[in-house]
Amino acid sequence: GAAMLEVALLNWAFQKLVARGFTPVITPDMVRSRVVEGCGFQPRGDNTQVYSIAGTDLCLVGTAEIAIGGYLMDTVFKEEELPLRMVAFSHCFRTEAGAAGAAGKGLYRVHQFSKIEMFAVSTPEQSDAIHEELRQIEEELFSELGLHFKVLDMPSEDLGAPAYRKYDVEAWMPGLNRYGEISSTSNCTDYQARRLNIRYRDSAGVSRFAHTLNGTACAVPRIIISILENFQQPDGSVVIPETLRPFLGGISHLHPQK
Repeated sequence: GAAMLEVALLNWAFQKLVARGFTPVITPDMVRSRVVEGCGFQPRGDNTQVYSIAGTDLCLVGTAEIAIGGYLMDTVFKEEELPLRMVAFSHCFRTEAGAAGAAGKGLYRVHQFSKIEMFAVSTPEQSDAIHEELRQIEEELFSELGLHFKVLDMPSEDLGAPAYRKYDVEAWMPGLNRYGEISSTSNCTDYQARRLNIRYRDSAGVSRFAHTLNGTACAVPRIIISILENFQQPDGSVVIPETLRPFLGGISHLHPQK
């Protein structure tokens, strides 16, 4: 049942974003360390979240954002081609170095998971509006699943290196007895574009750095936690959100194995 639920979530989120005009891509699991650094992540060090492959210059990706950044590296767009919206399926690998506590058990914090990621490239004038669009999409997706969640406009001290502004989405998780992060969306302005040389040529023919943005449409383990813990019934069964049922052959409940 859980395996079917994962596949249903991936197909549902992918279909939703493609219907909105996002270009679908499936990204590789490995990238060169230069790309990881260009996206603003540290591939080396004691507390790195990045797995490096011994004897090579390759790293396992922690998010499709990194692989898309590599794909777009050294690209010069025409201004009329922007904004570019992409939706990617990828596996994500994270060391979770320094993580501890109850959230380290179970599905909440894992070393490998599947994710549907939104990525956008825009002009500087477009990026604030695109960021709000990504946030609204996340809110619509999680509302459709029936989750109880809140959106946080994160303070600057909680932003990673690439992000100029970031929203986190946290859903209620009874097992933790608190809200847990299920998604975020960041406007990185030209931080990644400068490091990866992603440009566009404006109407006057001048080459300018683009802005890049990203947002999580569906990080599978966190959404599975939210569904299983919030929709479990007294008999142990779990009610499937209606929007996912077409992707599960029409079944309305998951039942525990006997």
